[in-house]
Amino acid sequence: MVNDDGTMRAEGRGAVEAERPGIAEAERLGASTGKVKRRPRGRPRSFDRETALEKALLAFWEHGYEATSVSDLTRVMDIGAPSLYAAFGDKRSLFEEVVQVYGTRYGSFTDRALAEEPTARAAVERVLREAATAYTEAGHPHGCLVVHAAANCSTPEVEQSLRDRRNANIAAFESRIRADVAAGVLPPGTDAAALARHTGAMIQGMSQQARDGASREELEAVAEIAMSIWPRTGTHTG
Repeated sequence: MVNDDGTMRAEGRGAVEAERPGIAEAERLGASTGKVKRRPRGRPRSFDRETALEKALLAFWEHGYEATSVSDLTRVMDIGAPSLYAAFGDKRSLFEEVVQVYGTRYGSFTDRALAEEPTARAAVERVLREAATAYTEAGHPHGCLVVHAAANCSTPEVEQSLRDRRNANIAAFESRIRADVAAGVLPPGTDAAALARHTGAMIQGMSQQARDGASREELEAVAEIAMSIWPRTGTHTG
C-alpha cells in the first residue's frame, strides 16, 4: 500500500501494530469485555482537480517541461504522488492536458483572430497586438507556454508535440495568406510560406522578449514594425 505522500505503507497485522503503537493491546483489552473499537480506515486526501491542474499549468509555464519535476508538481499542486498519478497519469500525460487547457484559456487569441478577421493581414496584426498583451499581463508567467516549455527539452515526444503545435499555427497563417493571394487581396508574387514563417518567428521572438522583461508597449512597437513589411498592393486592402 502507498500513502498519499508517496511513502510505502507497511503490510500485515504486525506492521499495522508497529505503525499504531498500542492498538494490539487495546484490541486485547476490548476482546476481554466483548467490545472492540477499531480506528476507521484513512481516506485518500481529496482535492479540486481543476485547481490542481491550473497550478501544474503555471509550474510548467514558469519552468518548462524538463525542469519541472514530479516532486515540484506534487508540492505546488498540494497532492501526493499517488494522487497525481491516479488523477492525471504520468508527468507527460499531465503536461499534455496542461497544454490543452493553456490553448483554450490563454492561447486561443490566434485561432479567434484567424476565424474572425476578414484578411490574413488583419488577422496577423491582431495576433501580434494581442500577443503583446497576453505575453506581458500580470497574474501568470510571461511569454508563451508552448514556446518556453520546449526550451532544453530532452523528451522527444514532448518536443515533437510542441513543435507540431507551433508549425500548425504557421500552416494556418500560410493558408490564409494563400487564400488572400488567390482572391487578389495580396499581390500574385507574395511568398506565402516565407510571410507565414516570418509571422511565426515574430510570435516566438515576442514570447522570449516578454520573458526577458519587455513591456507590452515595447512589444506592440515590435509588432508595428513587423507589419510594415506586409505587401499592401492588391485589389483590396488588408
